[in-house]
Amino acid sequence: MGIPEKIKAIQDEIGRTQLNKATEHHIGLLKAKIAKLKREQEAVQIKKSSKKSDGFDVRRSGDATVVFIGLPSVGKSTLLNVLTGSKSSVGAFQFTTVTVVPGTLDYRGAKIQMLDLPGIIKGASSGKGLGKRILSVARSADIVLLVLDVFQPYHEDVLINELANIGIRLNQKPPNIVIEKSTTGGIAIAQQVKLKKISEKLVKDILNVYGYTSARVVIREDIDSEQLVDFLTGNKTYAKAITILNKIDLVDNKFVKNVSKKLKTNFIPTSADSNKNINQLKILLANECTKMLHGDKEARLAEQTAKKTFTEGSTGAGLPVVEIKQTQINQNLDIVNLILLSKLENSKSEIRRIIKNKGVKINNTTIDDEKLLVTNSLFDNEKTLK
Repeated sequence: MGIPEKIKAIQDEIGRTQLNKATEHHIGLLKAKIAKLKREQEAVQIKKSSKKSDGFDVRRSGDATVVFIGLPSVGKSTLLNVLTGSKSSVGAFQFTTVTVVPGTLDYRGAKIQMLDLPGIIKGASSGKGLGKRILSVARSADIVLLVLDVFQPYHEDVLINELANIGIRLNQKPPNIVIEKSTTGGIAIAQQVKLKKISEKLVKDILNVYGYTSARVVIREDIDSEQLVDFLTGNKTYAKAITILNKIDLVDNKFVKNVSKKLKTNFIPTSADSNKNINQLKILLANECTKMLHGDKEARLAEQTAKKTFTEGSTGAGLPVVEIKQTQINQNLDIVNLILLSKLENSKSEIRRIIKNKGVKINNTTIDDEKLLVTNSLFDNEKTLK
């Protein structure tokens, strides 16, 4: 019996078994065996394949990487264009995007790489369409944007399941477990918290499936059998997920409220065509990026500073300050060199790109002229320019 047949036989056994307290140990063990067989099957497929890589070649850049995942024609390309000023193809037909289209969101000090991926379909994780190539890009993402059509919100489950099938865990952290293999003594488990989702016996039995007969195990959180299997297989990635409900300009508020009752997760209602809630999405992405790079405390401080600076019009604490002499202004200091002086960016070409994409404001006015000269008229009564 080959690996696919073994997997099918175990799946059939799970399907015949009613889940209850008496059978949860047995089912947990069967799922662990399936996960092990799938890992072996994947290793065989990789070995047989003549290709070095099964994914698109995408170079990471910026402070964080965000990927757009969605079915065809949900508005991913338009969303990317609105957020970054990129030129991802847009069309009134499915599969307009056939490769990865990159863009960069420069917002409130965050430089975020954004990747528009071709639309996926159900079964993508098993190779349908360009499924595996598309989903493999998401393995390197820090944030996954699940983009849904307002008329098809139930596709969220499809996206989550397809990502899970290739080993991407959304809004989860790696299980806090330590396993040290030993030569004798059997399996010793130290619970630093009480286990409520899995028994010690099931932990030991799953470890046996993966070849552990003697080991020291430290469990620091209340895990379940699937988290233990994820740890043992070691081929999982973890990413923050944000759900976007797009095209809300086509419906009324009552429709959106009804959708919110059906979806399992919170979402941001947007319209890329009408620019609705795009700024809210930018703020969320910038805050999540700061949180990943600097922690929750710094992210909260940055959010407060941004609110005071950009929303309330005052000067937020923690902003970089640079003093400009009158002699510099008299020598025709331009906006590009002003930003260099402020150390907000250290590349003139990058500053010009940000200006072109409308990522620079002076006193809350968008700047689109890279040759703009800094004059005294730009400063307020307190001789301050923001």
